[in-house]
Amino acid sequence: MESAFSDLIDRVRAAAAQATPLQIHGGRSKGHLASPASPGEPLDTRGWAGVTSYEPSELVVTARAGTPLAELEAALAEQNQCLPFEPPHFGPGATVGGMVAAGLSGPARASVGAVRDYMLGVSIINGRGEPLTFGGQVMKNVAGYDVSRLMAGSWGTLGVITDVSLKVLPLAPAEATLVFEGSQAEALDRLNAWGGQPLPLNASCWVEDEGSGRLYVRLRGAVAAIEAACRSMGGERKTHAEVAGDWQACREQHLPWFAQRVPQQGLWRLSVPQTAPVLALPAGVAPPLVEWHGGLRWVQAGHEHGPALRQLARSVGGSASLFVAASVDESSAKAGFDAASPALQKIHAQLRQAFDPAGIFNPGRMGGC
Repeated sequence: MESAFSDLIDRVRAAAAQATPLQIHGGRSKGHLASPASPGEPLDTRGWAGVTSYEPSELVVTARAGTPLAELEAALAEQNQCLPFEPPHFGPGATVGGMVAAGLSGPARASVGAVRDYMLGVSIINGRGEPLTFGGQVMKNVAGYDVSRLMAGSWGTLGVITDVSLKVLPLAPAEATLVFEGSQAEALDRLNAWGGQPLPLNASCWVEDEGSGRLYVRLRGAVAAIEAACRSMGGERKTHAEVAGDWQACREQHLPWFAQRVPQQGLWRLSVPQTAPVLALPAGVAPPLVEWHGGLRWVQAGHEHGPALRQLARSVGGSASLFVAASVDESSAKAGFDAASPALQKIHAQLRQAFDPAGIFNPGRMGGC
């Protein structure tokens, strides 16, 4: 196994010396997402795998980047613990390193936090081929800039992630899902009202099916808290067994709403304040699927609607990005990420220069940042 680590270092050093771009990847489960890396030599991390440390009583686990995500989740489940941010797999090959590099979270993100919030420490290989370690295995271990969290969502542009230490949590004692009929505006009003109350809200999803809107709200917590919330909130109650598959399909984007996307349309991700009203989408664009208590609006639209969607998101204090392109040509022709401010672009450039001075890691993966 140590030879796999040495091979990663040797590959990076050789690439840096020759200014050869590298495409860092694990199981390629997220290769369908927009703004792929520019052509380069593949650098596969799956040879560096395994859960190296797990202390259930301390709620801390450390795993190598090439570890299958399903393997890590299975190990946690044996101890009745989990990754509460519900990272999407998007395929059987998903790895721990890819989970961190993508920085994607599932339905519970608005209530429990994102991937970066559970990062305790990380080891990487920088663009000079130097192994570096940041953070550790406890929450209060950072003096200065928290580099470990910086790696979450960096898409492999700052280094080859090799090891990750994460905080985990126990599974909730109780769970229930409530279903409400109503429009998107009614759903947002309900979510905003509940957000100001001491309710065990965990996830939500509003979707329109054949002209009828339906809001699903998942509750997780203590048994008494769940029972009290169900009595006060109303709605049609569903058990975990009845809807567990639906929530997993929501996380993996396998719900009928996602499956019905036509080839000419891309999948756009609008991140907005939870209190943002119903957005006036361009003519011909169908109603969104709404997650994260109103903070995430998934929209199916053609590339020509991109400028309008970005402007619409900015008008309410959010951003829009092309998550899945309608075609490979469209994905490679234009970055899927929303344009950053000049100040933020400068910070991105300085970070890239510090971590990857030769610019060999996943060039173009984040729109040239």
